[in-house]
Amino acid sequence: MDKPPSKHHNPHAHCVHQPGRRLLFKIPLKFVWNKVSGHGSRNPNTALNLVSFIDFLVVTVIFLLMSFSASGEITVDKNVRLPKAENVESIIDAPMVAVNGNQILVDGTLAGSTRAVEELGRLQKIDELFNILKAKRELWKQVQPNKPFPGVCILQVDQNVPALVVKSVFQTAAFAGYPNVSFMVGQLPKGG
Repeated sequence: MDKPPSKHHNPHAHCVHQPGRRLLFKIPLKFVWNKVSGHGSRNPNTALNLVSFIDFLVVTVIFLLMSFSASGEITVDKNVRLPKAENVESIIDAPMVAVNGNQILVDGTLAGSTRAVEELGRLQKIDELFNILKAKRELWKQVQPNKPFPGVCILQVDQNVPALVVKSVFQTAAFAGYPNVSFMVGQLPKGG
């Protein structure tokens, strides 16, 4: 017959263990045991310096707030002197074609040179400008397939640019699918 259980003997001792750390403590390799227990050369728990981290976040937030423009303001190239007008409308969301003394830009990307048009001395299609505007039109149609394409672009032209260059840019925009062109101007005070 079996012995009666003693008061100090626990029949479940083989499956119930004293609480504590168990992970990797039964591995016989000494260097692994040292790493797990924190006796290695470096502490496995590293501390993060919160003061530096908070400083970094504050600088990043200030930078983002300073560079964000909620009013829809568009930056004008410092080299461009816009013509003035009394009757103006608000700027719409459309590709911006900037023409200054010697280059043509579409949303800040170089799209041609005004010198080539001036040297030829006649109206011409500006190939780089045409390709960029056409690509923007196709992208717009892919993103918004159910809406009709408005075909609007904004010309930001320096007041000293020759009319031949302005006409060539205007004609190239029309060929690329932008027949509605708005000119960016500076606003004069209303006369009364």
